[in-house]
Amino acid sequence: MSDPNREVRYSAVVPVELRAAEGDQHTVTGYAAVFGEETEIGPIPGWGWGEVIERGAFSEALQRGDDVSFLINHAGLPLARTSSGTLTLTEDQRGLRIDTVLDGSDPDVQRILPKMQRGDLSKMSFAFRAEKEEWDETGDHPVRTIKSVELFDVSIVTDPAYEGTDIALRSKEAALGVGADFHRSKMQRRMRLSCPG
Repeated sequence: MSDPNREVRYSAVVPVELRAAEGDQHTVTGYAAVFGEETEIGPIPGWGWGEVIERGAFSEALQRGDDVSFLINHAGLPLARTSSGTLTLTEDQRGLRIDTVLDGSDPDVQRILPKMQRGDLSKMSFAFRAEKEEWDETGDHPVRTIKSVELFDVSIVTDPAYEGTDIALRSKEAALGVGADFHRSKMQRRMRLSCPG
């Protein structure tokens, strides 16, 4: 059963790198998250907030050994997994780095290898639940800083997209003590204005 507080974010900054290793083994490296770069979160222009992942946001998850799977589009059977030792996650100065060696005899790997080699699958994403966060509403545009997370998976994705916006909105409401109805009605008004008819 999925966590109702699960959110998904992607890293469009650093593409996945795929290179052939020995025999039928293929080394994959990439960044599922990049530190310190503000990203716009929101379903429509003019509504939403900025979001920044703070350096060290993954350190607690890595120390306690969250069982993280490497998936395709956040679904299906794992291609690799931290608990089996086939997926390695590390934090460095840039962000959350993934390293794995995929087995070319695995039918799921065979299905995606040509797409990765062509660059059709080249973006990384991660699924998480925010454990510690801060909201800054002092400027014209609110900014959420993610300080610590629980990690669920890292994925190679077809269409990078932001999911779980409503979850983050509930998190904002809880942090600021603001009513959900106000924010939802505000969002609905903006959506009607931007999508008339």
